[in-house]
Amino acid sequence: VQLQACGGGLVQAGGSLRLSCAASGNIVRVNGMYWYRQTPGKQRELVATITSGGLTNYTDLVKGRFTISRDNAKNLVYLQMNGLKPEDTAVYYCNADVVYGRGTYYGSTFWGQGTEVTVSS
Repeated sequence: VQLQACGGGLVQAGGSLRLSCAASGNIVRVNGMYWYRQTPGKQRELVATITSGGLTNYTDLVKGRFTISRDNAKNLVYLQMNGLKPEDTAVYYCNADVVYGRGTYYGSTFWGQGTEVTVSS
């Protein structure tokens, strides 16, 4: 199973970006999907969560500005980021709880490779 994230870039404060993350492989089911972010010298922090049923949760730092969504048929998760601030600058990582396999099934958590978001003031 692999997670591939994309959509990062350089944007001015107040601008928007949309991150995408695709899960691929012998996937049976994707449960929770998540977006994290990390800046140098800090721990990776959870930004947004979405369950397979579409329930969402956000850190207070991004509530009202970021929206997480998913396409279950395509094993995709998105993060729409509006009203970006310089403090949102970070490497963003997608994460997913995946059931996978053929014949024998396994469950594990997988990480994408990270996509960099830079917000200039």
